[in-house]
Amino acid sequence: MLPMGITKATPSTAPGALGAPPVKARGRQKASTPSTDEKRERILQAAEALFDRQGYAHTTMEQIVQQLGVTKPYVYYYFHNKQEIFETLCWRPSVACFTAMDFPEDDRRPAHVKVTEGIERLIRATIEHHPAAFFPYREPQVFRPEYLVMQKKLANHFYERLCALMEEARADGMLDFKETRLTAQAACSLPGFLYHWYRPDGRLSPAEVVRELSQLAWRVLGLRTARRRPARAATPHKPPTETNP
Repeated sequence: MLPMGITKATPSTAPGALGAPPVKARGRQKASTPSTDEKRERILQAAEALFDRQGYAHTTMEQIVQQLGVTKPYVYYYFHNKQEIFETLCWRPSVACFTAMDFPEDDRRPAHVKVTEGIERLIRATIEHHPAAFFPYREPQVFRPEYLVMQKKLANHFYERLCALMEEARADGMLDFKETRLTAQAACSLPGFLYHWYRPDGRLSPAEVVRELSQLAWRVLGLRTARRRPARAATPHKPPTETNP
């Protein structure tokens, strides 16, 4: 569901118990080296451009080969088929987006700070992984069932962390909302609609889009500029004491 231009800093797997990604993308390749990784990246970049321009169904392995100026065995050495290339491209932004709420255990910052930072990370990741981050929205029918299972685990991981932080921030008086899950999904739906209209060369720069959408999402979450003080308990009314004449 996620970012834009994939960077080396982007993790390729989710942390902890989420396990290995559903896409091994090895083809006949037995071991990974800097040289083979570079060649795999060339294949992915060429395929990404074709999928973006003409869609999954209208992109063939032959076209990917022609785009690269190589032979078919060159591509099949690294990937079994077109679907494996497509899923590999989509998995990276999924991990980048759905781990946006992961913070170190020793991070003692207030919950609302983590929520706002995590939402901004999510939106930035979606933009940075353009166009691959938008492929799942455009062509959800492409994915294998096992891929969708792993993607759902990632999404649940993200929302569990986000909702817990939101409720903590609400208890601290820094967020104002009623339904936790509904509010979380509403805020995170903003980057989900990017695939309808986002263009890297649009009127707003990527950084400006991140800033504007982050601020809108924070409003949906009911972010406060100052801690809300708990209401003071009303002083019970005391009847007037009777005095002797």
